[in-house]
Amino acid sequence: MSFLRTVLNDSVIIHPPGFYIIGFQSFPYISVYIIFLAFVYVVTVVCNILLVYIIAVDRRLHTPKFLAVVNLAVIDIMLNTSTIPSMIKTFLFKDNFVPFNQCLLQMYFHYAFLALESYSLAVLAYDRFIAICFPLRQNLFNTLLIMSCIIGVTWMYCAGLLAYSTAIMTRLSFCNSVRVFSYFCDYAPVFRLACNDYSLQWSLASASLGHLIGPFTFIILSYFIIIVTVCRMKSVSSRMKALTTCIEHLILVAIFYIPIFSIFLFGLFIRAIDPDQRVLSLSLAVCIPPCINPIVYSLKTKEIKIRVLALIWRMKTNPWRPIPNQCVEAFNSVMKLSRLCMYVCGETKRNLFYCLSES
Repeated sequence: MSFLRTVLNDSVIIHPPGFYIIGFQSFPYISVYIIFLAFVYVVTVVCNILLVYIIAVDRRLHTPKFLAVVNLAVIDIMLNTSTIPSMIKTFLFKDNFVPFNQCLLQMYFHYAFLALESYSLAVLAYDRFIAICFPLRQNLFNTLLIMSCIIGVTWMYCAGLLAYSTAIMTRLSFCNSVRVFSYFCDYAPVFRLACNDYSLQWSLASASLGHLIGPFTFIILSYFIIIVTVCRMKSVSSRMKALTTCIEHLILVAIFYIPIFSIFLFGLFIRAIDPDQRVLSLSLAVCIPPCINPIVYSLKTKEIKIRVLALIWRMKTNPWRPIPNQCVEAFNSVMKLSRLCMYVCGETKRNLFYCLSES
């Protein structure tokens, strides 16, 4: 096997041609699971694009809350796109080899959008916090411009930090095994294969839990203040109305955080966990929320539910009606935004790689 050798700080760095993903090799029902993941991916893409379309064509939904919902929908699509297609490809073509650069690229996009998923839930919590606790100042603290700036900051922060975390993987030397026991090019399983010191990578992997704990803590504090504010309301109907607007967000928070935290806590306190079960649980915990999020918002949010029902009724009454230009434009906008995000993230990563190689 040929190796790519580079020199960094007077030491030889060995980069293998790629890695072999072996997470599901011993899983007995892999064919059934891959079919299930294909269904999950189709539902994720279709439902999230439909959600973006409904919000895009209705000007009454052009509010900070639904801008945050669109942000979550785009992240959901990209998060599942980072792993599920490669898993399906591995099963269909019996090819579990991933080239080195593609491995780093997949690692970067997966963890960048996983972190963005967590921050997007915190952004939605901020919207509920302002709407309930400061209703008279909502036009001051929560406008479309402010929401756009918050979302932009989270994207730049995650893109930059994850680009650095991925770039330092090029400092590692892989001279022994190249078999990654996971369902994709996972960060920790890859750097543990290195022959040289990976303490920096381990520290960043540990610190990356802040992408989950930080937003989750903000959500908990926000809802604590929301509950205090609701309890001070004199009218019972006002209390119920305020809490009802939070139901869909609380469901999304529970779907995303509970499985991930449960897996990490089980791994921390119950070490005798079957590795196959851990990999399966992690893949489900990451792939299922992007599929369920648009369904929850469609069923629990009154504004979106009304427009979904209107769209279904229109399709039933006139099924041969051509697809509206607005739908095509909304779909193209989502695709352009996704490509732009991938381009920006890729350029950031390449620049960091160049800076590190020059140093």
